[in-house]
Parts: sequence; C-alpha cells; structure tokens
Amino acid sequence: MAERAARLSFLVALLVLGLKALAYLLTGSVALLSDALESIVNVAAALLALFAIRLAHKPPDATHPFGHTKAEYFSAVLEGVLVVLAALLIAQEALPRLLRPVPLEGLGPGLGVSLLASGTNGLLAYHLIRKGRLHRSPALVADGYHVLSDVLTSVGVFLGVGLAWLTGLWVLDPLLALVVAGNILLMGFRLVRDSVGGLMDAGLSPEEVARIEAVIARELGGKALEVHDLKTRKAGHRAFLEFHLVVPGETPVAEAHRLCDRLERALEEAIPGLSVTIHVEPESERKGP
Repeated sequence: MAERAARLSFLVALLVLGLKALAYLLTGSVALLSDALESIVNVAAALLALFAIRLAHKPPDATHPFGHTKAEYFSAVLEGVLVVLAALLIAQEALPRLLRPVPLEGLGPGLGVSLLASGTNGLLAYHLIRKGRLHRSPALVADGYHVLSDVLTSVGVFLGVGLAWLTGLWVLDPLLALVVAGNILLMGFRLVRDSVGGLMDAGLSPEEVARIEAVIARELGGKALEVHDLKTRKAGHRAFLEFHLVVPGETPVAEAHRLCDRLERALEEAIPGLSVTIHVEPESERKGP
C-alpha cells in the first residue's frame, strides 16, 4: 500500500537524519553538514508525500467527482522546491570554507556513521521507487528518486572527504559540498518539471498508449469500423482514456453496449487504475476511408 510506504519513508528519514547529524558533529565537515541538511529536506518531503497520498486516495465526492489524485503532484512540486532550497543552504555553508579550509577531526567514526546512513537510504530508495511505480504514485516515485539522489550525494561525500583525509587537501571538503549542491539543485528542477507536467494533464507514455491500441484492436476483432480521437491523461495513481468508437449504423444498442463493456474490462486489466469513457458513433461519423 502506498500510504504504508510513505510512513516507512518518514521513519527512515528521521533515522538517517540522526545518523548524518552525528557524522557532522564527529567531524565538523561542511560536506557532511551538506549531507545532513539534505536529510532535513527528506524528512519534510516524506511528511508531504504521506499527507498527499492520504488525500489522493480519498474517494470522489460532490465537489471532486473525479477524485483527489492530483494532490500528489502538489506534494512533488513542493518537494522539488525544498530540494532547491537545500542546495542553496549548502552553498551558503560551503563558500566561506572554500576560502578558508579547516582541517577535520574524527573522520574515521564520522565516515563510518555516514556510510551506515547511506546504506539505509539506498534500501529505502529502491523500495519507494518500486512501490511508487506499482501503485502509480507520483509522490512516492518523487520521494524515492529524491532519496536516491541523497544516496549518490552521500557516496560522493564519503569518497571526497576520505580523499581529503588521506591527502591533507582540506579544500576538497567545501569544494565537494558545492558539487553536491549543484547536483541537488538539478534534481530539484527535474522534480518540479515532471510534477508540473502531471498538473497540466500530461498523457500516458507512448508504451502505455501502444498497449491500449493493441488491446482495442484485439478486442474489437472487426466488430467496429473505426476508433478515433483517442485521448489519455494521468492524475496520480489514476489514468483516464476516452475515444470514439464507430460501429455499423444497424448495430443494436445492446450489442454496442456489450462491446464497450468488454473493451473497458480488457483495458482496465491492461492498465491498472485506468478509467475508460467510450463514445459510440454511427457509420456516418467515420473519419477514415
């Protein structure tokens, strides 16, 4: 269940934040501080995702007859904004150290704690992305990729700070923090871009549309003359499809209705969460040859 995965994300985010804060306190590394600051964003983002998923799964009501599924996109947009804010905070901390590098202490235990946090986050990212795709949840997928970016950041920080420790080039610490900030900034912009696409009623992927067309062709089996004006859109864990189905003018209403029912069942099995609307038309409305 998507909500259960979101609760797990919040709990793990709290644990990882504690570990990364401990790593920073042990070392004083600004790169490890940047890692911890990103984890604060992870906690906030996990809370946003949990709230959005709860709202998105509320059933349709009088004021929202198509449901509340787009709430997840608002969460993902806010998460992207938080990621950008985290990048700016990291840059603010790193720039002064770039001019005045500071030797670090306690790096052995600190890097060990940081590595433990990264491993925990890696498992969480895999779980969130898998569950998000399974349940068609933009909030979970966004949270999963955000956590994955945190893992990649942490690995880079671990290697960079370790290299500074071995070589004594302490300028690598703030320099690495700035590289991390740039990577996080790019991830934030991508999250916002993809989520805005959902709010703008983006269609299903070309692969999903091809699957829909194959199902329609298979189920019709020559019982209809034409399908046209096929449109799709997605909203969180739900997807919507509508098209016009042209049948011979002498087709009884009951037969056309049975054909539509069979098509709807087959399409909903092929694309979980799909809502299908079919407009039946007589032969006079045919657009093709």
